[in-house]
Amino acid sequence: MKINVDRSFLEINSISDLNHSKSPGSNFKISQVDPPDFHLNKFFYKQIGKKHRWIDRLTWEDKKWIEYVENPRIKTFILKDNNSLAGYYETIHDFDNNHSEIAYFGILEEYFGKKCGGYLLSEAIKTLFEEGMTRVWLHTCSLDHENAIKNYLARGMQVFKSEKINIDLN
Repeated sequence: MKINVDRSFLEINSISDLNHSKSPGSNFKISQVDPPDFHLNKFFYKQIGKKHRWIDRLTWEDKKWIEYVENPRIKTFILKDNNSLAGYYETIHDFDNNHSEIAYFGILEEYFGKKCGGYLLSEAIKTLFEEGMTRVWLHTCSLDHENAIKNYLARGMQVFKSEKINIDLN
């Protein structure tokens, strides 16, 4: 089965363009997963992605997950509410150009409506610029959470490309 999807590519090119969203509470902390732990990436990918048809990694064996998270260009960060997992994001760095893609980003469903998405995205963008990146970009589509693109735009990201694609769900 094929479906039509709208895909948007967004970017932010300066930390001064960032509209920061404050922390939802002092109990929320963001930390880098170091050393890499493919189990966390796999967990978040499946949990967040199941409602949004994230399918490209569902066939990955553990070996492929391990190779992915151990790539020095990949970083994973998690958001915790005290000791409970709340959300995550993965970045892919292009060190030659000082650009970084936020490859995957999401909040677990029980944290919807608690201002976690804005905070996590703000901190992701801020951290990437503090690491010396000069451009942060991502893509989203009409299958993602309805507030995804609103969050990206509210943080100061701008659409630089839009397209319509057909996705095969088989």
